[in-house]
Amino acid sequence: MGEQMDMALLRRLIDGVLSTLYRRYTEKELPALGERLGLPPPSAGSSKHERLVASLNACPDDRLPDVADAVLDQEELGQAERMALQDVLWLGRHHVQIPSRTRRELARDFDLSDHLSYPDRFMALLGRMWHLDNDPLGGWTTPTNSLRSQIERHVIRFPDDWTTEQFFEQLGAFEAPHPRFGVFLERLASAAVLPDEQAQRRFVELANRHLQPAGAILSQDGEADGYPRFHLVQHGRGTARRPRNLIFATLGKPDIRFTSALDNDIEVAQRDDKVLVYDHPVGKEGLLWRHLLAWWQETRNITDHEQAARSLYSRMEASLPPKSPGQKNLFWHYHHAHRDHLNEVPALLPEIWLHWDPKTLRERGPQAMQNLRMDFLMLLPGNRRVVLEVDGMQHFTRNAGAEPDSTKYAATMAGDRALKFRGYEVFRFGHDELRDRDRAQPLLADFFGMLLDCPPGLRVPQSAGG
Repeated sequence: MGEQMDMALLRRLIDGVLSTLYRRYTEKELPALGERLGLPPPSAGSSKHERLVASLNACPDDRLPDVADAVLDQEELGQAERMALQDVLWLGRHHVQIPSRTRRELARDFDLSDHLSYPDRFMALLGRMWHLDNDPLGGWTTPTNSLRSQIERHVIRFPDDWTTEQFFEQLGAFEAPHPRFGVFLERLASAAVLPDEQAQRRFVELANRHLQPAGAILSQDGEADGYPRFHLVQHGRGTARRPRNLIFATLGKPDIRFTSALDNDIEVAQRDDKVLVYDHPVGKEGLLWRHLLAWWQETRNITDHEQAARSLYSRMEASLPPKSPGQKNLFWHYHHAHRDHLNEVPALLPEIWLHWDPKTLRERGPQAMQNLRMDFLMLLPGNRRVVLEVDGMQHFTRNAGAEPDSTKYAATMAGDRALKFRGYEVFRFGHDELRDRDRAQPLLADFFGMLLDCPPGLRVPQSAGG
């Protein structure tokens, strides 16, 4: 789940960084700095600080998370500044909640021996995640009272001094925000900290014994430098794999061929104006609108952000069936309702191909795959794949709706079951529910609010039309 990102706090924190950052750069370097951080060009001002502040004030709220990410990636910050920015960003994005009791019981069971075999890597991780040099008198006395020095003594040199529970207590791990504790677990399981696959798996097995009852799990979702890579996900939801190709918004059946059958590499032979193929990696956040828009700008060479957003929306909308106002209303409502924070919500992919068979249903006969193409797909955090279908009469009738067709309906339901067994979540709407845009508004607002874990008070008002 994720909370609503506190944009006012995020803006204040970025402003605090800029209040010292300007001292590192000359007047001539400010435009390049603003461009690198994603800030509007600084206007003329009486001082470097005032110019940067004016640039930040001109930055809309929906661009602030990207600015904060750029600051974290590119600028040297104090640990307090870094953690404050991270916590606001992480709390506003998908994360898994780990109760304090689960954290404490995991710590009691956690033998640090494997990690202490790599003390430099272990201390580097702690320095990135926690306040270690926090002795308020450190400037006046010796640094021996800092948390860093205490850990080096009581955990590294004399590992029997502190239990792991005491160590976590000193770090503040039991009271830390949920996403910080989750990232800490992921990094404890990473090869960057523990370059030993068997040791990685021992830690993951131990952690999962405690995480599973809380509805979470460290799940392997690939490799990094030859070692397994683990991410914290909600247990029992989603799939173990991330998609490689997303074929969507098609204006007809795509012409697909293998460029390498051994490597399972595919190519869509049609012109790219007929078929859209998203082939960038999908991260643990899922596929957000901003990821899709960045891909669109890159592949279409569109530099203007607003122009790119309009053209992408129009291209996807053009793929919707002209005789399905229900699909059009669902697509319109989602983008209209989230227009003020579209960058932070999952992309809604229309006319998505989930399966592929070069033969038609008639040619394939009884072995035909069902539900080759679905109305909409959303890739949510935690490897969740959500399919949305708007069912018209064609799903359960024949002869243009003149006769009921139980065989067709049964085939559709069989396809649904197959998708669910593969980890998809399938939600179906009756077309009549969505036929009228105004009547569909409250239904869709509640649905997407629950799907995206929005508290009722933060859901889009029913009067969002216009």
